[in-house]
Amino acid sequence: MRLKDKVILVTGSTTGIGEGMVRLFGKQGATVIVQGTREQAAKDLVAELQAQNIHASYVIGGLDDPAVPEKIIRHVIGTHGRIDGLVNNAAIMTRSNLETTDLGTFDRTVAVNLRAPFLLIQAAFPHFKKQGGGRVLNIGSINGYCGEANQLVYSLTKGALITLTRNLADAYGPEGLRVNLFNVGWTLTPNEYALKMKEGLSADWPDRLPKHAAPSGRILSPEDIAQAAVFFLSDEAALINGATLDIEQFPLIGRMMRQPDA
Repeated sequence: MRLKDKVILVTGSTTGIGEGMVRLFGKQGATVIVQGTREQAAKDLVAELQAQNIHASYVIGGLDDPAVPEKIIRHVIGTHGRIDGLVNNAAIMTRSNLETTDLGTFDRTVAVNLRAPFLLIQAAFPHFKKQGGGRVLNIGSINGYCGEANQLVYSLTKGALITLTRNLADAYGPEGLRVNLFNVGWTLTPNEYALKMKEGLSADWPDRLPKHAAPSGRILSPEDIAQAAVFFLSDEAALINGATLDIEQFPLIGRMMRQPDA
């Protein structure tokens, strides 16, 4: 088991990529902490994991509240005595551009997607130092490089997350802190499925994807992301720090998209 005896907190883990991670981490021997805002969903997931002999607990709190990150870390330490890994997965996807973004949307997106990861790392760092080190995995997006026109604020938070990752890895690597980031591409989560349905796609849209969007015939799954995360949180990645990994099925730089008739 590649994560045996490690205590790992995954934010936003009652569904989607986060849920996929806690499920796989638990199978790899980790004690997992589920975080989210829906208590019943968290309770149900933890009960299911415990039924599989996986050590799991949950903590509830909205990450738009600046007091919550420190409370979450305090819960983890109080319940499990240590923290070995922190996955900053929770994020809100906002669709707006320069003309349509209001202050409330801007502030809440920044609070959840950028401020909360910073505050969680800040609260966990003293415990990492006492233990001789710790791992942070930030879940970014390929939108962090530029982003779509109608995802302005979401994209800028993911771009800043790249800089946060590199800065902390460089500044605190000698103290045992390992901070890496995934720039995740299009992933089929329950929320993404529902969003595309709301935007007018048919119920079978995941099976009708154009080749330029999904060269392999499908888009990413939460399990794909979780598999890569196991490596970055394991001892096998002990010397990798400040890395940004693009998890997508085509190169982002210099890409020439095939036309439908090509």
